[in-house]
Amino acid sequence: MAAMTDTTIDATELAHLQTWQGRSETLSDSLVPAPVHALAATLDRDDPPPAAGMELPPAWHWMYFAPHARASDIGPDGHPKRGGFLPPVPLPRRMWAGARLAWQADNPLRVGQQVERRSTIRSVTHKAGRTGELMFVLVEHQYHNAEGLALTEEHDIVYRAEPTPGAPAPAPQQPPLAGQAAWSRRITPDPVLLFRYSALTFNGHRIHYDRKYVTEVEGYAGLVVHGPLIATLLLELLRRERPQARLARFDFRAVRPTTDLHPFSVHGRPDADGRTVHLWAQDHEGALTMQATAVLA
Repeated sequence: MAAMTDTTIDATELAHLQTWQGRSETLSDSLVPAPVHALAATLDRDDPPPAAGMELPPAWHWMYFAPHARASDIGPDGHPKRGGFLPPVPLPRRMWAGARLAWQADNPLRVGQQVERRSTIRSVTHKAGRTGELMFVLVEHQYHNAEGLALTEEHDIVYRAEPTPGAPAPAPQQPPLAGQAAWSRRITPDPVLLFRYSALTFNGHRIHYDRKYVTEVEGYAGLVVHGPLIATLLLELLRRERPQARLARFDFRAVRPTTDLHPFSVHGRPDADGRTVHLWAQDHEGALTMQATAVLA
C-alpha cells in the first residue's frame, strides 16, 4: 500500500516542531518513602515499610519527577497543555511507546536520596504510512544523585492521528516465544489499580480513568492500562523469580493497547547466556501487547 499523502503536519510545521530538538530541562526531587510504600500496596506486595537507604526497585523512579501543571494549564485529554519543554504536536492521541534504561551498577537510586533529572529532547520525527500519521519524540533522561550518574533512560513518546472511521485495526502479533514461558502471571486490570497508579505517577491522562472519554473521544474499547505499569509488572515478574538479580539494562516496546475489559498476562524466559531475560505481555486472546528484554549485571 502506498504511503499516505494527506497529513496534518506539513514541512513548515515539522521544521517548527524540530526546533525543540536539543532543548533541555533539569528537575530535582527527593525519593521520599511514602510513594514506595504506596506502590508496594498497589502491586499487592507484602513489603516492610521502606527505610532511608533502601535501594529503589527498578522502574519505581517513575513515581517521581511528575510535571505539576496547574489546573488551568491542563489540556482536554488530561495532560498538561502542549508546548513548553515538549513540542506542541497537533496530533490528538499520545502515549508512552517504549523506553531503554541503563543503570550504573555501583550507584543505585536509594530511598531518601535527593536526585536531579537532566532531560534533553534528542529527536522529533514524522511518519505517515499505512497505520496513519505519527510523530515520535525521543527524550533522554539522566538521573544523578550525590554520587553521580545513577540511571540513563531514553523515553519514546508517540503522537497519533484520530483513527479513521471504519479503518481496520492493525493485525495482532503473536509473542515470538508464545508457549515457551518459564514464568507467568495473570493480572486483572481493574479500575482501582489504574486509578491508584495514575495517582501515584500524577498522571491525569483521561484514557486511564474516564470511560466515556476513552471510548467516545479516543476510540478505545475500555480504560487503557498504562504502558509504564505493564513494564513495571514485567520487572516485578523478574524480581519475583530472581530476587537477588541486579539489572544492567531494560528495554521495552508497547505493541498493542491493553484495556481493563479482560485480564492480561505477563511472561518471562531467561536466555541460555544466564544474563538475558526475554519478557512480554499478552492479552486475553494471546496477542502480544508489550515486548521487553532485561539484561542482568
